[in-house]
Amino acid sequence: MPLLSPAQSQVLRFEPAGPAEIILDGREFGAAGRYERITARATIALDPANPRNGVIADLALAPRNAQGQVEAVADVTILRPADPARGNGTMLLEVPNRGRKLALPLFNGSPTAASEREAGNGFLFRQGYTLVWVGWQGDFRPAPGQLGITLPVLQGVSGSMREELQVDANRPSTVAALHYPAANPSDARLTVRHRWDGPRETPPDLSFRFTAQDRVEVMRPAGFDAGAIYELTYTARDPQVLGLGFAAIRDVASFLRHETGGTNPLAGQVWRSIGFGVSQSGRFLRDFLYLGFNEDTQGRAVFDGLMPHVAGGRRLFMNTRFARPDKAPRHLQDPAWPADAFPFTYSEVLNPFTGERDSLMRRCRLSSTCPRVMHTDTEYEWWGARASLVVTDLGGRHLDLPGDVRTYMVTGAPHFAEPGAATRTLASCALPVSPVHAGAPMRALLGHLEAWVRGESEPPANRAPSLAAGTLVDPAQALPVALRSIPYSGIHVPAAQSDHSVVPPRELGRFPVYVPRLDLDGMAIAGIRLPAVEAPRASLLAWNPRASGYGEGMLCPLQGSVVPFAASASAREAAGDLRPSLEERYETPAAYVAAVRQAAERLVGERLLLPEDAAAMVTAAENGALSP
Repeated sequence: MPLLSPAQSQVLRFEPAGPAEIILDGREFGAAGRYERITARATIALDPANPRNGVIADLALAPRNAQGQVEAVADVTILRPADPARGNGTMLLEVPNRGRKLALPLFNGSPTAASEREAGNGFLFRQGYTLVWVGWQGDFRPAPGQLGITLPVLQGVSGSMREELQVDANRPSTVAALHYPAANPSDARLTVRHRWDGPRETPPDLSFRFTAQDRVEVMRPAGFDAGAIYELTYTARDPQVLGLGFAAIRDVASFLRHETGGTNPLAGQVWRSIGFGVSQSGRFLRDFLYLGFNEDTQGRAVFDGLMPHVAGGRRLFMNTRFARPDKAPRHLQDPAWPADAFPFTYSEVLNPFTGERDSLMRRCRLSSTCPRVMHTDTEYEWWGARASLVVTDLGGRHLDLPGDVRTYMVTGAPHFAEPGAATRTLASCALPVSPVHAGAPMRALLGHLEAWVRGESEPPANRAPSLAAGTLVDPAQALPVALRSIPYSGIHVPAAQSDHSVVPPRELGRFPVYVPRLDLDGMAIAGIRLPAVEAPRASLLAWNPRASGYGEGMLCPLQGSVVPFAASASAREAAGDLRPSLEERYETPAAYVAAVRQAAERLVGERLLLPEDAAAMVTAAENGALSP
């Protein structure tokens, strides 16, 4: 591919690995027809003097090419209709999660490991989307099929670093990889805690050794269970300029949407763009927006719509020296990681500890490049990721979101369940793990976001808990009497304002965090209540306590739980279960099917479920493939 003029784009080269190849054995997907794959590498070149690049930490220190620019090389994958005229004109760019493509498992229901090798229900293909993935995370080595980026390294630069390790396994020692090599292994120090809010200890039998400059073996001390938290502080060296990952998404997305030359394989094929990300990648999008990257180097909006999924109130620990893009407190490890920094929401609020007023959309408001935002969470994020900070101010009061933002919660769902998963057990979790998959409502919501950016229709009103509606409560008040036998005591991940100028950080204060008000079965009253919640056969809880021996009293990371109902009234009474039994809820199998049908049809009427998904849920109930 020829070089591009810097005036045209900051993509210096776009180099396909070969010709486009038809995928999925040439299967036709309705009006969109067949799909093909393009695999490429994109070299971006950034001018450190450009003010739109000025926010990138350490960019001025990075090595430069002969033209004085800083380069990075990102992996790119494109799936598009083989006949571009049959597409819908919308580019759906998913920010990969640790190199993985999760849009296909979520929307198409295809297996996570197989990804684009299996079509699943084919939803994204049937809708005619052009799907794009761009590598942005440089601090890991991509496995086959994953996407990464090659970033400049600041050779010889060193600084303080800390690593937190939770083994979650009953073994005498564990080997852990460090994110950065140690400049001087002899100055490393290790502490251990029973839980995040406990004192850091150094018992005599706590020990560790470096097996390589970027790898340590930690020996477990007596009296600490498998859920103990180990913290290693050391002097690290050779950081990458990780903030360049934001520019990679900005510049490649802008190139694919706007570049008219023959170097762009999507030239003239897409007119709208939506940015999508799951978990870590949803946090990426929130930070991308906050840092001003939705404005490209020519002042144009990069994405018309953003859909951060299961990000909660979190952002990303990336645009700083010795960053950790993978790191976020998620199961009562230390809540002081910069991933959860102020601001948390899309409306301007005051930080009582610093006196700052800010919002995630401040920069895009100033440049008139704000996208439509559809913020989606499962219920787990309200327990494990401080999602209430999206809809409350930092004084603990109700907060109205801007008109160009919508927020939705999928009630009873864990962080991210595999499509078609079954209820299972994990040694570290006290209760069976929930398999509830959020794909069905997410398909409906994506269609509404696409129509919104087209200017065709507004999406449904917000469907999330709120203080104004009385559907958010203090965590200590959350559990119904019917579930008091479960080992829960207001477990949730707190939010802290911390001073990161010292290692470890010093906590300055706490922000109020709320969780959903629950019904008598333990499921949230608010949100998108799927038929599995409205016509339940078990309590589908969005949290799961840790098991004894694995940090009991903390949250099991990312997991919901399933607590089945008793089959009969007599069995319920014998067990001391206050929740109505199955026979008390549904007199006959037909009554259960009717309840599922009623719940599904109501969601279709509310535009929160597609008719095809509603029909599939009713058919599953009729065939005995019942919800957990």
